[in-house]
Amino acid sequence: MPSQVIEAIRSGTVPAPAKLAAARAMLPLVPEEILEALVLLSRDETAEVREAALKSLDAFDRQQMLTVIAQAETAPDVLCHLCSWRGGTREIYEALALNTKTPDEGIAELARAIKDGALLEVIAINQQRLIQHPAIIDAIIANPSCTAEAERRAREVKQEFFEKELGVQRIAEERRARAAAVSAAFGLHQAEEIITTLIDDDLAVEDLHIDDRLLKEEFHIELPVEVEFDPLSSLDAMGLDAQRLIEEATAAGEPITEERLTTMQFIARLNVKQRVQLAIKGNREARNILKRDSNKAVIAGVLNNPRITESEVEAISNMKSVPEEALRLIGINRAWIRSYPIIHNLVRNPRTPVAVSLPLVNRIFPKDLKALVGNRNAPEVIRKTAQRLLAARGVTEG
Repeated sequence: MPSQVIEAIRSGTVPAPAKLAAARAMLPLVPEEILEALVLLSRDETAEVREAALKSLDAFDRQQMLTVIAQAETAPDVLCHLCSWRGGTREIYEALALNTKTPDEGIAELARAIKDGALLEVIAINQQRLIQHPAIIDAIIANPSCTAEAERRAREVKQEFFEKELGVQRIAEERRARAAAVSAAFGLHQAEEIITTLIDDDLAVEDLHIDDRLLKEEFHIELPVEVEFDPLSSLDAMGLDAQRLIEEATAAGEPITEERLTTMQFIARLNVKQRVQLAIKGNREARNILKRDSNKAVIAGVLNNPRITESEVEAISNMKSVPEEALRLIGINRAWIRSYPIIHNLVRNPRTPVAVSLPLVNRIFPKDLKALVGNRNAPEVIRKTAQRLLAARGVTEG
């Protein structure tokens, strides 16, 4: 607890003679009180008092000062002042850096000015302090005496706790702008109309929602970690996605009417979770569009749709752009691999995981095995297995 002298100095009520005596360290005070008095009086409005206090501070016993600094009860403004004081030893500055009561702004000043790289490492070790006061990070990095280790620690904290956070803030701002763009492109009424055309007649628009727990437990679909924050696609990305959907549908011989074009553009603006939900609940039109989605969670949603037909699965198994996970899901479905066209497609598809296609090779007809041997797009292990099966069955490759 501060003595009456210290309280008087703080309040400005100490008589001038006593103030000057305190500045000259002539009052009968304990070391911590003397040090606090000198720090307070080094900022006094009277030049004589300031000069006397600074001189006494320079002459203060360093070992006593070190003892005071190490105490948790030492006044924070004393610790902060000593961080900017240039008469200390390495031990004193290290004690200041290690004292948790030293104000962060004082540590930042110390990090800016000290010329000891090892001390900068001591400061950089305190990750919590760096997070609380990022100016310390900048001070460490900007200091010419900064060691590689101190800089590494400071930059790691900066990247992990500030650059990522800033990125999240920017993404949030961008999402709001994108959402506004979507609202401008598709009004709420039109959006509901489109959704209504994409779900089966016995489902209401509100039935489209499926919570994350159900997606994981019932449909075994793991959404990306960032899906909670996944924004509606930007206008540029929407244009690219929609264009890809159109090109692939056209190549497959599917007609692109004005109505279907609008639907594709709308779907391209949905985020991952919305597309997964639509994939599971949507009708054939929705499935036909979403089966070309590049996200494996969306394709998994299509394959988990209870109304998907065998002919649709056959078409998906033949697609060269489909994610491997989709082909794996098809390959482990006992009902679907009873279909020879699906088996044949899986074995021929270069994107099918070998662990899925290899057990299916022995179910391929001889004429298709011959074609498989010469299929340079098929994995080598599949072609060699087909070759061995032909030889075992006594069928020539010619």
